[in-house]
Amino acid sequence: MTTSVLARDPGITSAAAVLRTVLARGPLARDAIAELTGLSPAGVSRQCASLVGLGLLATRPAAQPPDRRAGRPRTELDIAADRHVVFGVHIAHHFATLAALDLRGRVLASEQVPHPGGEPERILAGTAARLREFRQHHQKGRIPVGLGVASGGWVDPDAGVLVEHSSLGWYDVPAGPILAELSGLPTRVDGHARALASAEAMFGAARGCGSLVHLFVGNVVDAAIVSGGRLYRGPGSAAGTVAHLPLGAPGTRCACGRPGCFEADAAEWAVTARAGRVSIADVVEAAGSGDPAALDVLLGRARTIGRAAALLFDVVNPEVLVVAEPGIADLPACRDAVRAEVSARSRGRVDAASRVLPTSFPGQDLLGVAAGAVQLDALYTDPHAFLA
Repeated sequence: MTTSVLARDPGITSAAAVLRTVLARGPLARDAIAELTGLSPAGVSRQCASLVGLGLLATRPAAQPPDRRAGRPRTELDIAADRHVVFGVHIAHHFATLAALDLRGRVLASEQVPHPGGEPERILAGTAARLREFRQHHQKGRIPVGLGVASGGWVDPDAGVLVEHSSLGWYDVPAGPILAELSGLPTRVDGHARALASAEAMFGAARGCGSLVHLFVGNVVDAAIVSGGRLYRGPGSAAGTVAHLPLGAPGTRCACGRPGCFEADAAEWAVTARAGRVSIADVVEAAGSGDPAALDVLLGRARTIGRAAALLFDVVNPEVLVVAEPGIADLPACRDAVRAEVSARSRGRVDAASRVLPTSFPGQDLLGVAAGAVQLDALYTDPHAFLA
């Protein structure tokens, strides 16, 4: 066995090293956990006992080989996924997504709550009211860990503030404090690209990778960077702002006043307008059913995304780059278009195209996973502090 990248990170606690190792590789016996984390057997035993006491780990009988002689039964540790629940709210352009997740990041239930845009306090109050009803139906005896809130744009997680969400026209909205007061739950807020990067590292295809870039392309366009197993946020948590990179068609005018911005060319509202469809789901469905015009629009979007991916590969040099975009998730032709663009343009690594991956959370679960992952990442970073 090899030692986990996350377990070697001096910035995470011993409890987190144990918990994340079991999450990634469990169920595991204590001696296997010690080997993977590099912790002493006595240290592993202490941490496991503490995490079992918190209800985060559970013991189970280990599978015994047929010829094993009688003796003390061996046990293994696994994530206690059926005891706690994490709630999430994702705030998008036309709706909020409510979700309930277990400790393995699996969506237990989700619901979309439409909103008309406008005054943020009114929208957050309505979302919180619906969340109270959602909890009554879906908590089902589980212990709530807290509420994760995710959104596009510039988010300051330390203050719990949506600094700038240009699609909604929201600026300096204290979404975290508002939803914490209205929901009664411990609340954490972050950008959805960073939250999904954490989810990919914990539960998805990038599990075990020390570095990755996550590119989210929806009505807003954001990126997140993980290096050395940690999210890079930058001063003011402004890292990952890629919306105004000059990667779009030169004739496309952005709201910022400049031509050719990435978001103005690739955002869902721009793509649906070009395709003459109501929603991006309609465009993807039409393309999948053989509509050449819809497919052509999505391929154009994929090529723009590919240009961004090539640039990010050259600047960041990640092990993998994950793209959350429905055409790339559902249509092989769009994935091929992104990879071809990366192969043609990236100068940083010859295998970059093969390291472009679609999201591990396609479909309607994507936004719920983003919201829940805000809380789950904090839990798996320092479980004792989190549940003290």
